[in-house]
Amino acid sequence: MCTFIRMKGEKQTRTLVILHTAVFLAGWTGLFGRMISLGGLPLVWYRIMVSVLALAAVLAVLGKLHRVGWNAVLQIAAIGGILALHWVAFYASIQASNVSVGVACIATSCFFTTLLDPLINRKRISWVEVLISFIAISGVLLIFSLDIRFRLGIALGLLSAALYSLFSLLNINVARRTGEDSAHMLLYELVGGVLFLTLLMPFYARLFPDAAIVPGGRDVVWLLLLGSVFTILPFLFQLHALRSLSAFTVNLAYNLEPVYSIILAAILFGELQEVGPSFWPGVALIVISVLIQTRRVGAAKD
Repeated sequence: MCTFIRMKGEKQTRTLVILHTAVFLAGWTGLFGRMISLGGLPLVWYRIMVSVLALAAVLAVLGKLHRVGWNAVLQIAAIGGILALHWVAFYASIQASNVSVGVACIATSCFFTTLLDPLINRKRISWVEVLISFIAISGVLLIFSLDIRFRLGIALGLLSAALYSLFSLLNINVARRTGEDSAHMLLYELVGGVLFLTLLMPFYARLFPDAAIVPGGRDVVWLLLLGSVFTILPFLFQLHALRSLSAFTVNLAYNLEPVYSIILAAILFGELQEVGPSFWPGVALIVISVLIQTRRVGAAKD
């Protein structure tokens, strides 16, 4: 029994390490929104196309690419459309403000999860999780000191966080119903996302006739990196973590994503001067919320 408990604890630790590796890699993705000249929708369309081709090639080389039943494909592809909209709102938020604003709003995903989880899964609200999510949100508010200069960017960022929470919750349910592995879940989610954005592209071109649709030479390089290393790996790690951790725990861990992104944006783009002196107390609250939930998960598994 002791050996079983120890093995279970080691597995849980490995899962948490995998999750936080995914968060660190995801912390780089926001920077591409500033480096790539395309608008939110075409940027995400190219990102997903690169990801689909790269992931399908990897699975084919490993001999693990297989067909999935149509019922499962439709379910997985549907939530892929939500994932695509999350990314579009995310990059639109960054382009309407800056990297720091867009990524910090993602920290509110844990709050949306506490609201959506009881509605989707018909479970009672966890007031402990509500309290932890408010700690994280307080950190976001401190980081920007209620600055309203970037109202559009903040609104889009909050929409992105809500869509991400919805995706995470539905992803868990679909994964359990279909029994598909993480890699094929991600592949068909990406396929569903790119098909959905393809349908939206004509409307985007009509609304923004002057927006660039075709990437330039430098954009191609960034899109290849974004769509492969910084998309496939984080999401495979995340989907793996979601099989043994709650959506709230995963979303809360992703509150560290804005911390990594803001620090990287400060180093590469000098964005730190755009946030006030309350930045570090805000970061501290976000980190505390993650540590509290990580401790709760470890205690529950023990």
